[in-house]
Amino acid sequence: MQAAVSPPRRGRLDQFRDLVHQETGIRLPPSKDVMIASRLRKRLIALEMPSIDHYLSHLFDDDGLYNELPEIIDLLTTNKTDFFREQAHYRLLKERIIPEALARTRAGQATKFRFWSAAASTGAEAWSAAMVLAQAASVDKRLDWRILGTDISTRVLDIARTAIYPVSEFHPIPPELRSTYIMTGKGEDGLRGRIVPELRARVRFAEMNLIETPYRIDHGLDVAFLRNVLIYFEPALQNRVVRAVAAHLRPGGYLVVGHAESMIVRVPGLHAVAPGVYRNEERR
Repeated sequence: MQAAVSPPRRGRLDQFRDLVHQETGIRLPPSKDVMIASRLRKRLIALEMPSIDHYLSHLFDDDGLYNELPEIIDLLTTNKTDFFREQAHYRLLKERIIPEALARTRAGQATKFRFWSAAASTGAEAWSAAMVLAQAASVDKRLDWRILGTDISTRVLDIARTAIYPVSEFHPIPPELRSTYIMTGKGEDGLRGRIVPELRARVRFAEMNLIETPYRIDHGLDVAFLRNVLIYFEPALQNRVVRAVAAHLRPGGYLVVGHAESMIVRVPGLHAVAPGVYRNEERR
């Protein structure tokens, strides 16, 4: 079936854009109408509907919203991610943040290190951090690390949990880490790689909507990566999310945002130490 992709009636589309903003915090301006129509085309085909107007009527008039909302979120949220994206942040993790954590631990005691990837997408960020932490733990056995990755999209979380990717996606990974932490093999759709079991045992993923505060995760975290998601929020929501994430850091913990988001962070107690990197100086 060939589904129509032309934008629907303005009033009904305004209602849809308000829905997306309410559920995700993402404001879609009218300039995104054609993009919305294009991305929703998959649902028209799946439900055998002739137009987006029919689909929106299904959502708002026929009680279809409950079942369709996860599909809408998956289609309209941006899930751009790469292994070792913005590599300077991983260098700082290796060269400063992990050594600081080890230095504060007495000899012979384990160093409990907790990392949060707050907009995990398909998992590349969390797995990149896992490789850095695993390499550090191979040198200093005291390092007891765990990672939590969260995202609003259940589809990308399924990919993250499976931890299987096309081999081409691993190119940004430093060769010594790639050879140690990636298993490769031939799949039905070409050469694939999977994160090794010893890393998968220390990383978990969970669904989370960042606009729904407070968050039901542990406090006292060493690092929170909140990268390349704030740019989709309006200023008031940006500030609220930054504050909510920072509240889960231990004193001396680090908040890391995308390089393009550095000017967004204006929270007392968070002090810039590098582009996009802030140390929590608050004492609790």
